[in-house]
Amino acid sequence: MKKAPALAVIEFRDIPAGIDATDAMLKKAPIAFVKSGTITRGRFLTLIGGSTAAVEESLREARLRAGDDVIDHLLLADVHPRVYDAILGGRRAAGTGAIAVIETDTVAASVRAAELALKGTPVELVELRLADSGLSGKGLSIYQGDLPDIEAAVDIVLGYMRDAGGDVRHTIISSPHDALARQLGSGTSFASAALLDLDGEIV
Repeated sequence: MKKAPALAVIEFRDIPAGIDATDAMLKKAPIAFVKSGTITRGRFLTLIGGSTAAVEESLREARLRAGDDVIDHLLLADVHPRVYDAILGGRRAAGTGAIAVIETDTVAASVRAAELALKGTPVELVELRLADSGLSGKGLSIYQGDLPDIEAAVDIVLGYMRDAGGDVRHTIISSPHDALARQLGSGTSFASAALLDLDGEIV
């Protein structure tokens, strides 16, 4: 699939409203692709991509159609390549350095956090989870890099969330244990986490 210059993320409170608004988006403008479906807490999430004009027009239509059933939305007119890949399911193995974990109440806020962090600092995006199983509607992003860059990335995100009025929780681990880094690199979902043998006592 070719990379689209623009992406939009829109979250709906109710599944019927989400499906109806997604249909309206598809009919409004010639968008290049769509991915939609249910997420946790009975919400509906739609991601569209295409030209900036088409994505913007379709997003506007969805907001008009769904009204108060829109929980959050986001338009990225010049999306960062790593955010683009992560949204579509790409992962990056954890390397070395400090780690930041950022949790938001919505998917759109988490995607915006990743975009700001990557465009504002040289950190790596390890994982971006979009309200999948176990997150109860939340967005989660994990970053790795030199400690000053990680701190700067978190400051950027916190500043944005403060101005936007959204809730955000975070932590910075300056020198993560190797086992934790490996676990985070393979994913934060407990169901898919591998069991790592360590050198601790068993008697």
